[in-house]
Amino acid sequence: MEFELWWLLALPLFFGLGWLAARVDIRHAMSESRSLPASYFKGLNYLLNEQPDKAIEAFIEVVKVDSDTVDLHFALGGLFRKRGEVERAIRMHQNLVERDDLPNEQKLKALSELGQDYLKAGILDRAETIFNQLEQTTYAAEARQFLLEIYVQVKDWHKAIAAARELAPISSKPYHIEIAHYFCELATIENVHGNPEAARAYLAEALNVNRNCVRANMLLGEIEATSGAHEAAIALWKRVEAQSGAHLTLITDRLMDCYRTLGREEEGLAWLRAALARHRTFELFNAVFAGTLKIQGAEAAYQLAQEELRRSPSLRGLDRYLEAELLDAPMERRQDLQIIKGLVYSYSQRQSMYQCEKCGFKARSFFWHCPACGSWDSFPPQKREE
Repeated sequence: MEFELWWLLALPLFFGLGWLAARVDIRHAMSESRSLPASYFKGLNYLLNEQPDKAIEAFIEVVKVDSDTVDLHFALGGLFRKRGEVERAIRMHQNLVERDDLPNEQKLKALSELGQDYLKAGILDRAETIFNQLEQTTYAAEARQFLLEIYVQVKDWHKAIAAARELAPISSKPYHIEIAHYFCELATIENVHGNPEAARAYLAEALNVNRNCVRANMLLGEIEATSGAHEAAIALWKRVEAQSGAHLTLITDRLMDCYRTLGREEEGLAWLRAALARHRTFELFNAVFAGTLKIQGAEAAYQLAQEELRRSPSLRGLDRYLEAELLDAPMERRQDLQIIKGLVYSYSQRQSMYQCEKCGFKARSFFWHCPACGSWDSFPPQKREE
């Protein structure tokens, strides 16, 4: 009973001490806020209202009043870079780097920001020098990421491979997809320069890093087909289906060329028909339609196009349907059908695009590496119809 009474007497004392501490903290915060210029709060307000231009003007006023606001210098430099005013960002961060009174950690941060400014400005040699300086610091992981970005931009694939392999153990990203593509880039260069053996070696490395690298088998098939080994090319291209059935659409024309060269076009068409049953994509249908039209004639192609249009209505499907109908249409209808087909084809071409799944960038051509966001393997191999 006495123990409980003691606690009851102590409770008001604890409450009073807590109230006093809160008052001290509030007074301290209020005194700090009073010391900040009004322009600082204006700048924050502009940022919250997504008005970066006015925010920058307000923050510049603060810097003029109090040049010791280092964090504000960083914020202002970042805003300049984001808006594309890299020269002003460079000057802001350069000033911080050259300050003797700045603590080492903040100086390293300023150096990292300066490197990013140079990277944004396209002054890649200076950016690379700065990020190399940061390799043995607390900014090492960030610096290596930017170095990798630089090596990819300048297409120095050997350095890109080395940088990605250094990054993999210290990040949550394995980088096997990227490294395989870097090897594919090297293989493409060697193949263009007439060194198929060197290209094959790089592609073997790509598949060793990422056994699901579709691009590697596609390129190996290209090398074999160019050298006249059509059977080997067909076998390699058929492996693509096991890796990614969707990517078959990228090699159907070359596959049929090999079958045609070997005098086995009907066998090739039968394989494509079976593949279409397993992977219903318009691009595969298109290859089957072209082969059917050439080998079996207009009536068979018309039936195929009619079935596809009923199964999956699309402008591209309608274009193929009209193409087949035109071949057997009476003369008096051909001119009208030709006009309609021309309109459908023109509109479908404008509306059908490849689209990056990471950033939404649209393109008429297929890319392994997105030109907008820099992601690899982010383009599905089928066009999207708007």
